[in-house]
Amino acid sequence: MRIILHWIIISASVIATTYIVSGISLSPVVWTALVVGACLTLFNMFIKPIINILTLPLNIVTLGLFSLVVNGLLFWFLGSVIKGFSVSTFTAAFVGAILVSVINWVLRKVFHFDL
Repeated sequence: MRIILHWIIISASVIATTYIVSGISLSPVVWTALVVGACLTLFNMFIKPIINILTLPLNIVTLGLFSLVVNGLLFWFLGSVIKGFSVSTFTAAFVGAILVSVINWVLRKVFHFDL
């Protein structure tokens, strides 16, 4: 149940981000947002811990800011892989990834949902 709630919250964050950042767009909004949310949820569950371990030296040197770059790269990659989800530049992906993280955090605090 937590995975489904996390998926819905991330999908809502992606929808909100497309209205805020001009370089990110969804063509069928709800369906594509659910696909992007599912990909982000699965990435955060399975692949992100491995990437955090592999990039630990860079995260230590940059005081954790390299994680933002990794999130931006993932967002940009999903924009090129998922049909209907487009991210025009890396700057839009970087800002979009930060916004998805912030909106995700706010929604989890509002609904008292912690992983």
